[in-house]
Amino acid sequence: MPYVEDPLEEPDARPIRTEVQHFEVSAEEAGQRLDNYVHRLLAGVPRSRVYRVIRKGEVRVNGRRAGPETRLKPHDRIRIPPVRVLPHTEPGKPSPQLCASIAKAIVYEDARLLGLDKPAGIAVHGGSGLSFGVIETLRTLRPDESLELVHRLDRDTSGCLLIARDAATLRGLHALMREGGVEKRYLALVRGKWELGAKRIDIPLRTDTRVGGERTVRAASSGKPSVSEFRPVQFFGRAATLVEVRLRTGRTHQIRVHAQHAAHPVAGDDKYGDPAFNEELRPFGLGRMFLHAHSLSFAWPQGGEFSLSTPLPPELAHVLDELGARTERAGGGKLRADGNQRRAARPRAR
Repeated sequence: MPYVEDPLEEPDARPIRTEVQHFEVSAEEAGQRLDNYVHRLLAGVPRSRVYRVIRKGEVRVNGRRAGPETRLKPHDRIRIPPVRVLPHTEPGKPSPQLCASIAKAIVYEDARLLGLDKPAGIAVHGGSGLSFGVIETLRTLRPDESLELVHRLDRDTSGCLLIARDAATLRGLHALMREGGVEKRYLALVRGKWELGAKRIDIPLRTDTRVGGERTVRAASSGKPSVSEFRPVQFFGRAATLVEVRLRTGRTHQIRVHAQHAAHPVAGDDKYGDPAFNEELRPFGLGRMFLHAHSLSFAWPQGGEFSLSTPLPPELAHVLDELGARTERAGGGKLRADGNQRRAARPRAR
């Protein structure tokens, strides 16, 4: 089902300036990042402005400056400076098409979690010109529940996405992630024949740079520690390789930038990829970035295992079928998009 973007309406009223606000973090709110906490309180203020106010030191935690990633503790005292906000208006609603798409994407549910097979092309939350993402739509579908994103996926990445149904679950899973207790694996099609074997890429990433106003991640010694483990799954001659990637850290655009750094950019990636390679794959049916979060697992601190896996979407599985058949006809050399079609078996990630 196509994703319908709901453009933000032009405000009819002028912004108003709030007063200084003071809050105390409750036990239920503890464990949240400062930026998420402030963004929730400043409804209607763009996330980019929330970041800017925090980074300028205008938001104080217990009287001190704090970074946006600061984890809040019970009884922390938060000071929020005056900001300009739009007068409260009745919020719009996600389109029926988007609601239907997200409802269909729910593939797991228990008392603590919702597990989704997120479609590509849908953001996990609103912002950057989008009124609604996955979390806003879920809250519309389930207005009596307290739902929060456990983690994020890029808008163009499909696959496993977890939603916490209570604050205790959210705090527990965030703690597990910080300790490396959540295993996330992705499938990606990359340019060229991957001849590095099972490769651990340990390259720090700067996630705070902007090019032309757009957020851009780059490898840099001054960046945050970032580790990805690549393993080849299936080769398509010397033209492309399907790889499985296990994340040891969870930086923005991590797989895409690490793949680019290894000279094997992800197919269909318009930001960090190879335009010529992307164009070469269009006749094979690739119309999106080939990156899919196919499994996620962890052990609950209270005991018990959790595991969620999602298959490759049909549009990506079709690309592999076409590549397998046509690469074989080409004798493992350059890809060709002509000739008779023959189906090849799809690989299964272990």
